[in-house]
Amino acid sequence: MADQVCCVCSKPSTKTIGQRAFCDEHFETATHQRKGVWRSVWGQVIALVVFVVLVYAAEAFFKPALGQTALMLAGVVLAVVPALIWLAFFYQQDRLEPEPKAFIASVFILAMLVAAAIWLPLAESVFRLSKWMYADTLTTILGGILIVGFIQEFLKYAAVRYSVYRSAEFDEATDGIVYATAAGLGFATVLNIHFVVANGGVDLGTGVIRIAIVSLAQASFAGITGYFLGRAKFESEPLWWMPAGLTLAAVLNGLFFWLRTEITQSTVTLTSGGSNPWYGLVLAAVLAGGTAAALAWLIRHNIKSALAA
Repeated sequence: MADQVCCVCSKPSTKTIGQRAFCDEHFETATHQRKGVWRSVWGQVIALVVFVVLVYAAEAFFKPALGQTALMLAGVVLAVVPALIWLAFFYQQDRLEPEPKAFIASVFILAMLVAAAIWLPLAESVFRLSKWMYADTLTTILGGILIVGFIQEFLKYAAVRYSVYRSAEFDEATDGIVYATAAGLGFATVLNIHFVVANGGVDLGTGVIRIAIVSLAQASFAGITGYFLGRAKFESEPLWWMPAGLTLAAVLNGLFFWLRTEITQSTVTLTSGGSNPWYGLVLAAVLAGGTAAALAWLIRHNIKSALAA
C-alpha cells in the first residue's frame, strides 16, 4: 500500500476501491452521495415542462404577429433556455461542493463546437440523413442507432474524456454524469439552434416543445455515458466497460429518435406544427426522470458496495 498513490491527486494512498487507490480526502469524495445533482436534474425536468407550458399558452393567447427574423431570434433564445435552467438548478443545489464554473462552461462549449463542426456536416453532407432515414421503420431504427446514436454519443463522450477527465476536479464518479450532462446540453443547444435557423424560425408554441424534447433527451443519453465514464476512472472496469456504455446510450438514442418520430410526426416550421408534439415532451420527460432515478440508484448501490468492501 505504501508505494501506491491516489488515482486523483497522486498523493500517497491509504484506501482502495476495487483496484484503484485513494488518499483519505478523495476516498471521502468518491464514496459520498451528492443528492444535489439529482435534485437539479429533476428540478430541470419540472421547470422545463412548466416553461414549455407557459410559452405555449402565451403564444396561443397573445398570438404575436412576428416576422421571420423575429421568429428566428426568438427560437435561438428559446434554444439556450434549457441549458440555463439546468445550470441554475445545478449551482443552486451543488453550492456546498460546486464544480468549477469554468470546467462546466468549457465542456458545454466544447460539445457545442464538436456538434457544429463534426456532427452537422456528417449528418447533412456525408450521410445525408434527411434523404433516406425515414424510408421505413427498420431503416429509421438502424440509422438512428448506428449513425445518429453512436456518432452523437461518442462526440459527447469525447468532449468530456479529452478535456476535464484527467483533472483533479473530476474526483468522484458522479462528476462523470455532471460533465456529460453539460456536454449533452451543449450538443442539444447546437441542434436546436440549427433547426431554428434551417427552418427560418419556428412557431413558438410547437417550437419550444421540440427544443425541450431534444434537450432532455440529449442530456439523458449523455448522463448514461457519464455514469460509465465515471466508473471507468474510479474503478477497475473490464476493457468492454466503456464501449458497452456508449452502445447503451447509442441504442437508447436511436430508439428514442424513432419513437419520437412515430408518436409526434413533427414538422415544426413557420407554417405547420407537429401532429402530437406533447406526446414527445411526455416521452422525453419520462426518459429524463427515469434515467436520473436509475443513475441515482446505481451510484448509491456502488457507494454501498465500495464501503462494504
